Amino acid sequence: MTRFDYLIDKIETAEFIQTPFKHLEILQFFTDADFAELLACQEIAIPTAANDEELFDHLLDRGYKIIPFPGSTASRQEYLAWHQNQTEGDRYHPTCEGFGVTLRLIEPISTFLQELDAFLRGDAFNAAIAKKFNINLESCSTDCGIQKYLDGYEITPHPDVRFKALTYMVNANPNPDSATQQHHTHYMRFSDKRRYVETLWSGNQDIQRCWEPWEWCETEKVQSVNNSIVIFSPNNDTIHAVKATYDHLAFQRTQLYGNLWYKNRPAVQKAEWTDLDVFANMTTRMANADPEKPIQKNKMSAIQPDEQSLVAHKTL
Repeated sequence: MTRFDYLIDKIETAEFIQTPFKHLEILQFFTDADFAELLACQEIAIPTAANDEELFDHLLDRGYKIIPFPGSTASRQEYLAWHQNQTEGDRYHPTCEGFGVTLRLIEPISTFLQELDAFLRGDAFNAAIAKKFNINLESCSTDCGIQKYLDGYEITPHPDVRFKALTYMVNANPNPDSATQQHHTHYMRFSDKRRYVETLWSGNQDIQRCWEPWEWCETEKVQSVNNSIVIFSPNNDTIHAVKATYDHLAFQRTQLYGNLWYKNRPAVQKAEWTDLDVFANMTTRMANADPEKPIQKNKMSAIQPDEQSLVAHKTL
C-alpha cells in the first residue's frame, strides 16, 4: 500500500468521455493536501529567474535534464539563440512557428516526489491504466516523469504515432493563475473538410500518422484546469496539440507525463501532411495539366473528397 493508491481507485471508477474522442478526464486528481505538497516541492516551485540562462541554471540545479522531445530542441544554446531572436525560419517542424525546450526531472530531491515517481513507475498504477483501456501491459514498456516545457514549445495537431499504446498528462502548474495561460493541451477533431485523413489512416495501417496544420482541426476543449489528468489510447481520431506562448521566468508549464509503448513495432511508411493534402495536390495537378488536352472523365470525378484521398494514396 502507498499513500497514492487512491489515484488508482479514481481511474478505475472514472467514466469515459467520448468527445472529441474516447478519453478519461479526472478533475481534482490528487487530494487538496497532496497537490499542495506537490506544488510546494522545490523541484516544482522554481525561483523566479532574471533571464533564460538563470532559469536553465535553476532547473538543472534541481535535477532536471534537457531531453529530446517533440516540439523541442535538445540544445540549450540553440534554444537561447532562437528565443532571443525568434527567427521565423527556425522551426522544429514545417507546421510549427518555432520550438521550445522540454526538461525532465531525472533525480527528485523531495521525499514526496521520490515516492510519487516510484508510484507512477510501479506495476500497480501502470496495470490499472492499461486495464482501463484494455491494453496488455506485458506487451508494453513504460515511460514517465515530471516535465517542464519552456516558452515556444509547440506540437501541432496530431493523433500520436501507431506504436504508442497510451498517454497521460497531469497538470501540476505552480502558477496560481495557470488556467489563463497560453500553454495548455488542446483536444481536437478534424474539420469536416479534412475528416478524410482519419479514413485514410484507418484503411492504411502501414502508413504512420503525422502532424497536421492547425487550420485542419478544431479545438473541442482545452485541459487548462490544474490538478487534472487526461488519459487516452492513441487512435486515428485522438487529435491533440499545444502551443506555449507565455513568460516562463516566474512559472513553467509543468506536467506529470507518461506513456505506454508497444514493444512490437511493425514497419510503417512515413507520410507527411503534404502527402495527405488532397485539395492542394488536386490543384497542383490541374495547374500542371495540358490546357490543350481535354479532361478525361472517369470514376474519380464522382468520388467525394474522403474517398478520393483513399484512392489517391493507396500507393503511399
